[in-house]
Amino acid sequence: MQAEEEGEDELEYDEHIWLSLKNAAVLTDAIAEKLGEKDGDRKDDYIKNAAAYREKLEALDGEYASAVANARYKTLIFADRFPFRYLMDDYGLEYYAAFSGCSAESDPTLSTLMFLAEKLDALKLPALITIDGSNQKAAKGVLDAAKSKDVKILTLNSMQSAADKNDTYLSIMENNLSVLKQAVSG
Repeated sequence: MQAEEEGEDELEYDEHIWLSLKNAAVLTDAIAEKLGEKDGDRKDDYIKNAAAYREKLEALDGEYASAVANARYKTLIFADRFPFRYLMDDYGLEYYAAFSGCSAESDPTLSTLMFLAEKLDALKLPALITIDGSNQKAAKGVLDAAKSKDVKILTLNSMQSAADKNDTYLSIMENNLSVLKQAVSG
């Protein structure tokens, strides 16, 4: 939920569907099917490769589910833009964010920063989350306003910035899992 809209239950959509491993599995199958339609001679290869990749996605999905099941904290605060709606929903995590989605706004309002600082203190969370490419200005503003000062600023990769040539979808999502574990375990 966006910080300024606490209490509203309006359904929000997020265009960042790739940040859900469950969605990635569905997309993998759809891509394999379409490729098989266009290249019938290799249809079986596409289906076989998609199945093998889906197994990797499902295994990583299981690791995420296990990390959250064993988590000390079930709420995250995104002191930044928020492209992780589906990832949070997949694992039943609560969240507060400075912006809904990837808002074009440049800075959160002072009331938003104060709201997030109050949530951080009330929930005694060990971390604030930012996204790749962030200047962390909002996160630093939340920390300045919070009573809690021993909070880490962690970064999740939304795959919206240029990636290292060695990065893969799975390697980025594995790194995001490592970050998530830090945020939920304290």
